[in-house]
Amino acid sequence: METLFDRISADIKTAMLAKDKTALEALRGIKKEFIEAKTAKGGDGSLPDEQALKILQKMVKQRKDSAAIYREQNRPELAENETAEVAVIERYLPRQMSESELEEALKEIISQTGASSPQDMGKVMAEATKRLAGKAEGRIISQKVKTLLAP
Repeated sequence: METLFDRISADIKTAMLAKDKTALEALRGIKKEFIEAKTAKGGDGSLPDEQALKILQKMVKQRKDSAAIYREQNRPELAENETAEVAVIERYLPRQMSESELEEALKEIISQTGASSPQDMGKVMAEATKRLAGKAEGRIISQKVKTLLAP
Protein backbone atom coordinates (compact mmCIF):
# COMPACT_ATOMS: atom_id res chain seq x y z
CA MET A 1 0.00 0.00 0.00
CA GLU A 2 1.27 3.41 -0.93
CA THR A 3 1.97 5.72 2.01
CA LEU A 4 1.47 9.48 2.01
CA PHE A 5 5.27 9.85 1.93
CA ASP A 6 5.45 7.78 -1.29
CA ARG A 7 2.57 9.70 -2.84
CA ILE A 8 4.22 13.06 -2.10
CA SER A 9 7.52 11.86 -3.59
CA ALA A 10 5.77 10.76 -6.79
CA ASP A 11 3.80 14.00 -7.01
CA ILE A 12 7.02 16.04 -6.72
CA LYS A 13 8.19 14.44 -9.97
CA THR A 14 4.83 15.18 -11.60
CA ALA A 15 4.97 18.83 -10.47
CA MET A 16 8.53 19.13 -11.81
CA LEU A 17 7.48 17.81 -15.22
CA ALA A 18 4.45 20.11 -15.27
CA LYS A 19 6.65 23.05 -14.17
CA ASP A 20 4.09 23.81 -11.44
CA LYS A 21 6.21 26.03 -9.20
CA THR A 22 3.63 26.49 -6.41
CA ALA A 23 2.84 22.79 -6.12
CA LEU A 24 6.52 21.90 -6.26
CA GLU A 25 7.36 24.33 -3.46
CA ALA A 26 4.51 23.05 -1.27
CA LEU A 27 5.33 19.39 -1.95
CA ARG A 28 9.01 19.89 -1.18
CA GLY A 29 8.01 21.56 2.09
CA ILE A 30 5.81 18.57 2.95
CA LYS A 31 8.57 16.10 2.12
CA LYS A 32 11.04 18.07 4.28
CA GLU A 33 8.65 17.91 7.25
CA PHE A 34 8.06 14.20 6.67
CA ILE A 35 11.79 13.44 6.53
CA GLU A 36 12.38 15.44 9.71
CA ALA A 37 9.63 13.45 11.45
CA LYS A 38 11.05 10.14 10.17
CA THR A 39 14.56 10.93 11.39
CA ALA A 40 13.55 12.62 14.64
CA LYS A 41 15.31 11.50 17.79
CA GLY A 42 13.53 8.53 19.31
CA GLY A 43 11.78 7.66 16.05
CA ASP A 44 11.99 4.30 14.35
CA GLY A 45 12.54 5.71 10.86
CA SER A 46 8.98 5.18 9.75
CA LEU A 47 6.14 7.64 9.28
CA PRO A 48 2.65 6.20 9.76
CA ASP A 49 -0.07 7.99 7.79
CA GLU A 50 -1.75 9.14 11.03
CA GLN A 51 1.39 11.05 11.98
CA ALA A 52 1.75 12.37 8.42
CA LEU A 53 -1.83 13.70 8.54
CA LYS A 54 -1.07 15.59 11.76
CA ILE A 55 1.96 17.16 10.07
CA LEU A 56 -0.16 18.18 7.08
CA GLN A 57 -2.82 19.71 9.33
CA LYS A 58 -0.16 21.69 11.16
CA MET A 59 1.27 22.93 7.86
CA VAL A 60 -2.18 24.05 6.66
CA LYS A 61 -2.78 25.93 9.91
CA GLN A 62 0.63 27.63 9.72
CA ARG A 63 0.02 28.75 6.15
CA LYS A 64 -3.49 30.03 6.89
CA ASP A 65 -2.12 32.02 9.84
CA SER A 66 0.70 33.41 7.69
CA ALA A 67 -1.75 34.39 4.94
CA ALA A 68 -3.89 36.27 7.48
CA ILE A 69 -0.84 38.15 8.77
CA TYR A 70 0.24 39.03 5.23
CA ARG A 71 -3.25 40.38 4.49
CA GLU A 72 -3.12 42.52 7.65
CA GLN A 73 0.24 43.89 6.51
CA ASN A 74 -1.16 44.64 3.04
CA ARG A 75 1.03 42.06 1.29
CA PRO A 76 -1.56 40.31 -0.94
CA GLU A 77 1.03 38.62 -3.19
CA LEU A 78 2.54 36.77 -0.22
CA ALA A 79 -0.92 35.91 1.13
CA GLU A 80 -1.90 34.47 -2.26
CA ASN A 81 1.21 32.28 -2.29
CA GLU A 82 0.41 30.89 1.18
CA THR A 83 -3.22 30.27 0.17
CA ALA A 84 -2.10 28.46 -3.00
CA GLU A 85 0.16 26.21 -0.91
CA VAL A 86 -2.76 25.47 1.45
CA ALA A 87 -4.77 24.25 -1.55
CA VAL A 88 -1.94 21.90 -2.55
CA ILE A 89 -1.49 20.51 0.98
CA GLU A 90 -5.23 20.03 1.51
CA ARG A 91 -5.31 17.60 -1.46
CA TYR A 92 -3.63 15.05 0.83
CA LEU A 93 -5.98 15.51 3.78
CA PRO A 94 -9.22 13.55 4.10
CA ARG A 95 -12.41 15.39 3.17
CA GLN A 96 -13.34 17.79 5.96
CA MET A 97 -16.57 17.05 7.81
CA SER A 98 -19.54 19.33 7.32
CA GLU A 99 -20.88 21.14 10.37
CA SER A 100 -23.84 18.74 10.69
CA GLU A 101 -21.60 15.65 10.32
CA LEU A 102 -19.26 17.04 12.97
CA GLU A 103 -22.14 17.77 15.34
CA GLU A 104 -23.52 14.23 14.93
CA ALA A 105 -20.11 12.67 15.58
CA LEU A 106 -19.56 14.83 18.66
CA LYS A 107 -23.03 14.05 20.06
CA GLU A 108 -22.20 10.36 19.73
CA ILE A 109 -18.83 10.83 21.49
CA ILE A 110 -20.49 12.86 24.27
CA SER A 111 -23.06 10.12 24.89
CA GLN A 112 -20.38 7.40 24.84
CA THR A 113 -18.15 9.24 27.31
CA GLY A 114 -21.08 10.12 29.56
CA ALA A 115 -20.17 13.82 29.45
CA SER A 116 -22.83 16.18 30.72
CA SER A 117 -21.16 19.47 31.61
CA PRO A 118 -18.30 21.76 30.54
CA GLN A 119 -16.10 20.06 33.17
CA ASP A 120 -16.17 16.93 30.98
CA MET A 121 -14.71 18.75 27.99
CA GLY A 122 -11.27 17.16 28.46
CA LYS A 123 -12.43 13.58 28.04
CA VAL A 124 -14.67 14.50 25.10
CA MET A 125 -11.82 16.36 23.36
CA ALA A 126 -9.40 13.47 23.94
CA GLU A 127 -11.74 11.03 22.22
CA ALA A 128 -12.82 13.51 19.52
CA THR A 129 -9.28 14.39 18.48
CA LYS A 130 -8.47 10.69 18.18
CA ARG A 131 -11.53 9.80 16.13
CA LEU A 132 -11.81 12.93 14.01
CA ALA A 133 -8.12 13.43 13.24
CA GLY A 134 -7.74 14.99 9.82
CA LYS A 135 -11.48 15.34 9.32
CA ALA A 136 -11.96 18.60 11.22
CA GLU A 137 -9.76 21.33 12.70
CA GLY A 138 -9.11 21.06 16.42
CA ARG A 139 -10.25 24.64 16.99
CA ILE A 140 -13.62 23.93 15.32
CA ILE A 141 -14.04 20.69 17.28
CA SER A 142 -13.32 22.55 20.52
CA GLN A 143 -15.85 25.31 19.77
CA LYS A 144 -18.54 22.77 18.90
CA VAL A 145 -17.88 20.70 22.04
CA LYS A 146 -18.16 23.85 24.20
CA THR A 147 -21.49 24.66 22.57
CA LEU A 148 -22.83 21.13 23.01
CA LEU A 149 -21.74 20.89 26.66
CA ALA A 150 -22.98 24.35 27.62
CA PRO A 151 -25.67 24.28 30.32
